[in-house]
Amino acid sequence: MAGDNSAPASSATRGAVTEHGLVTEHSSVTQRRALAALIMAESERSGAGHGTRLPTERQLAVDLGVSRSAIRHAMAVLQAEGRVSREVGRGTFLRRPAVAGPDEAPVPDSAAASVPGAAPGLAESGDYAPADVMAVRRLFEPTAMSLVVAWATARDFAEMERCLRGGERAADHDEFEVWDAALHRSIIAATRSPLLIRLYAEVERARHGRVWGDLKRRSATAARRDEYRRDHEEIVTALRLRDAERATAAMRAHLARVSGHLLGTG
Repeated sequence: MAGDNSAPASSATRGAVTEHGLVTEHSSVTQRRALAALIMAESERSGAGHGTRLPTERQLAVDLGVSRSAIRHAMAVLQAEGRVSREVGRGTFLRRPAVAGPDEAPVPDSAAASVPGAAPGLAESGDYAPADVMAVRRLFEPTAMSLVVAWATARDFAEMERCLRGGERAADHDEFEVWDAALHRSIIAATRSPLLIRLYAEVERARHGRVWGDLKRRSATAARRDEYRRDHEEIVTALRLRDAERATAAMRAHLARVSGHLLGTG
């Protein structure tokens, strides 16, 4: 990646599209994910595999012509999706995608779970109203808890724990949102229901839209993030205990809280 000929973005090009197709100064989830995908594509092009140490944030910023903060946000996306691991004092390394055991249904990674292009006729993420997204989430996420209780494995719970700790360490709203999405994705993946996983991928796509992101950012406070963290801990604790009733109630309470903060509804 160090051999890339990209030049750093100057002040004159801020907000413009670079040769890599990225908007350099826009902080939307869509562009953070686009930069994350570019980092992975460049790594694959250079032949990097599992365990390969990635260049530093500073070097990636130079190679790709973006700011270090943009690289940092993109790395948070990749870490939340389980594509990389960050080791203090050592660096950032590529992770091998999880492989399902013979008695387990495969859990799609971010690429498999992303819907764009996978199913014709689906709406653009911006076509979904936040109230619609929340209504659908409150309709099926709580009822999915019984499937998680029945099918979740130790590996599923380890992934939920990883996402909990990532959200705990998140330095700001945007980073917390990445881990929040990763946790809910890991919970739905633990249902082992291909159809439910696919349906939730569309919900995730709606969450990546500008309207949702702007609304969530305006409603965000440190106190509310702490409330969400406590909700998440309660949900995962109930699932670990295989207590479907408690997990369902915890998920309902959490989504009601989110809906109240975003939309002013209970």
